[in-house]
Amino acid sequence: MKIKLTFFIALIYSVSTMAQDSFEAGIYHSAGDSLQYRIQYPLNYDETKEYPLILFLHGAGERGSDNTAQLTHGAKLFATTGNRNAFPAIVIFPQCPANSYWANVDVDRTSSPIGITFHPEKKPTPHLKMAVELVDSFIKKSKVDTSRVYVAGLSMGGMGTYEIVQRNPKMFAAAIAICGAGNTSEVNNYATQTPFWVIHGAEDNVVNPVYSLQMAQALLEAGAKPRVKLYEHANHNSWDSAFAEPDFLQWLFSHTKQN
Repeated sequence: MKIKLTFFIALIYSVSTMAQDSFEAGIYHSAGDSLQYRIQYPLNYDETKEYPLILFLHGAGERGSDNTAQLTHGAKLFATTGNRNAFPAIVIFPQCPANSYWANVDVDRTSSPIGITFHPEKKPTPHLKMAVELVDSFIKKSKVDTSRVYVAGLSMGGMGTYEIVQRNPKMFAAAIAICGAGNTSEVNNYATQTPFWVIHGAEDNVVNPVYSLQMAQALLEAGAKPRVKLYEHANHNSWDSAFAEPDFLQWLFSHTKQN
């Protein structure tokens, strides 16, 4: 049993190290501020070609300044050789600083689940704005297939996923929001332009799953056809179940932006 456990731990460490090693560190500078990020290029990357781009927004627990924590959840999925061969793409994991947030939202952590109030009338947070600028910088360098730009995120990043699409309705071909929340009043601006996969855990005691159900209902009422997955026994870590979905990447890549 001890040998099996040691092997299992070594395997996890090996996969995690592989994920971290495949993502290069970068810093995007804008107006006296900066956004750290990690980027993975396709295997056998050809600078003369345009590739799909995936922006992945991490959760609140991965905020900071070490430019590695944002790879904690999700990076292994993109780093496996099989997925890199099947879905060649530029994958970007930006890191939000500890004092910032992806969505312009007030979060009340005195209750469980947390209370959330969005502010769509206000400007995007500086680091969500820079995340968009970062994607734009690759588009301007003709490195990206603009019909195949995708976004996904979990928890705080799930909130950021709704908001980044809300504020940039013509940018993304598809989006996946995991255990997130969004502003239902703004859904009409993007519902029929960007397909959504809405994912949550029914036992989530951090971000109430009702928020995802409300977003799914708003998308339906606006004429969209969202894919919705509620994991019966999952708590806030519903991303584990989401990343285990056999068609997680296939669903994203099956969509092309109609310009």
